[in-house]
Amino acid sequence: MKGVTVVIERKIVQADFVETTSQKEEFELALSRLRQQRGAQMPLLQETQRIYGYLPKEVLERMAKSLDVPLEELYSTATFYSQFSFIPKGEYTISICMGTACYVKGAGDILDDLAMRLEIKSGETTEDKKFTLESCRCIGACGLAPVLKVNEEVYGRLNKKKSEKVLATYQKEASSV
Repeated sequence: MKGVTVVIERKIVQADFVETTSQKEEFELALSRLRQQRGAQMPLLQETQRIYGYLPKEVLERMAKSLDVPLEELYSTATFYSQFSFIPKGEYTISICMGTACYVKGAGDILDDLAMRLEIKSGETTEDKKFTLESCRCIGACGLAPVLKVNEEVYGRLNKKKSEKVLATYQKEASSV
């Protein structure tokens, strides 16, 4: 098990890579299925993110070797797209849309409120690894602005009170697990 050190807003975050047998098997299956496809990098990065919740360096190294591409090329592709993360995220990722429609309808206030309630900043994960809070650009539901996503579930026409209810639902779910 190797540790990866990442500096986020002048805070050092230590992330130890732990891979389950099922994750390794699922990754190897995706790799064998996609490796020969033209343009395999993007779908493999997406599959890796889905399997692990982020892009572990150790897995990217295996991917680079299998695809016969430099590791730097994978990093270059992954850093271009905001959907990818190099650090583990919480069980529930709350993404607040900061696109124009959402922002002008109060998304910034919702983000600030949820950050205060979770006691983290945007881009951080709670100590118990249950919640990651982040801002994103346009979810594509402008008619429902302001919008947030919890993992893949979209909630629209929000205000601070409604967003607090959404958070409370997931906090209750997280504490019952």
